[in-house]
Amino acid sequence: MMIRKNIRISIIAGSLIALFSIFFISCHQSKRTDLDTPSSGTIHISVDESFKPVIDSQIKVFEALYPKAKIIAEYKPEAECFKDLIKDSTHMIIVTRGLTPEEEKFYKDSLSYSPTWSKVANDAIAVIENRESKDSLLTMEQIRGILDGSTGDTTLAVFDGLKETSTVRFAVDSILRGKPLDPKKVFAEDGSQQVIDYVSTHTGVLGFVGVSWIGNPEDSSQLSFLNKVRIASIKCSCPEESYIQPYQANIILKRYPMVRGLYYILKENYNGLGSGFATFLEYERGQLIFSRAYLAPAKMNFTIRKANNE
Repeated sequence: MMIRKNIRISIIAGSLIALFSIFFISCHQSKRTDLDTPSSGTIHISVDESFKPVIDSQIKVFEALYPKAKIIAEYKPEAECFKDLIKDSTHMIIVTRGLTPEEEKFYKDSLSYSPTWSKVANDAIAVIENRESKDSLLTMEQIRGILDGSTGDTTLAVFDGLKETSTVRFAVDSILRGKPLDPKKVFAEDGSQQVIDYVSTHTGVLGFVGVSWIGNPEDSSQLSFLNKVRIASIKCSCPEESYIQPYQANIILKRYPMVRGLYYILKENYNGLGSGFATFLEYERGQLIFSRAYLAPAKMNFTIRKANNE
């Protein structure tokens, strides 16, 4: 009798443990996948402020296609985006570079998996000046001399922040090749919009902004910017040595001397809303939005034809 009772107790206990295990696993999976899918749910992403206009457009179209999806974007300096990548609440960052091998190892050790990343477009840094300025033709040597203070040029330069922005990083790494910016010649505003506003009211200063802020003539807000400032032409290193602007064809062919990539870095090890948005950016609709914003899509081939001037 006692043996049968013990057997019944063991069976009941085992059943309860099994039910609890199933419930626990189901709840755990619910936290990981049921709250967001590739086309529904709510996620937070961090985006380099240089790309606010085009990423706003991407999110608007994506959410229109998938009404149950909500992507909350925070726009900030690039270095802050990378700091956000370790936060549980951040599913994706959109920045101007991928992960280094050291960063991949760090995130794999911290998260137990490596974030995925891919280039989705090419962007350019536009140089803008006041419409009253006399000379809109510049060489990279002139720009370099202004930024490092090595020439007697009195022109000043304004950036979207002196620390941790992708535009400043590009200037130091790619234009000055590691030399520091001259603090007497270079200063900062709080963001790209503020750079445009400052240049529109001051002569003798060059502003440096991502082309998605200024390069789309079909955007009414950007047309209003272009009524205040103009885009400088930079001497290219092409055979004809002409002065060119960051038009789409010049970005695609890398004739324009200040071209950089646009990347997403995705921190999901399941098929969630971040994965759905990443796929959207890589495929036709997302690539066409980059194209309409006058960036150069990285996943779509383009045929460039000479214009007929007749």
